[in-house]
Amino acid sequence: MTAPTETGILPAEPGQQARVFLVVVDDSDELKVALRYAARRAQHTGGRVALLYVIEPSDLQQWMAVESLMREEQREEAEGLLQKLSAEVAEVAGALPIIYIREGRRRDELFSLIEEEPGISILVLAASAAADGPGPLVTALTGKALSRLRVPITIVPGSLTEEQLDALT
Repeated sequence: MTAPTETGILPAEPGQQARVFLVVVDDSDELKVALRYAARRAQHTGGRVALLYVIEPSDLQQWMAVESLMREEQREEAEGLLQKLSAEVAEVAGALPIIYIREGRRRDELFSLIEEEPGISILVLAASAAADGPGPLVTALTGKALSRLRVPITIVPGSLTEEQLDALT
């Protein structure tokens, strides 16, 4: 086994590519759980975290100027949020994450990114603890769509505390 570096990150074994833990950024409460889990796993395995933010199309297709302005505002919000989350990831994992911002439907863009980027190793999602189910993305990816993925999915219970996450990772 390789010794940790000064940052506490274990480097990948020689000849082995570092694992990339992909987290889908959304406005769910569970995002923080998925993010911390991925960052801690990256820290302990010499891996990296990647963040995917998808700007979903609006229903204002007929109002091109309004839609363009909305998309611009969404992109600015995405960049601000990703900057904040990147700092959190870097603090835990010891390295800035890889950032992806895409436009389209979240599930479609997720599949496309995973197909296009061979370095992505694991998709990390956190399931909602709410009574109405684990969340739309977890539900979609654990159904028929699962066969379209080429990477494993780690689904973390969204109700875990930081202490519980730290103990698991």
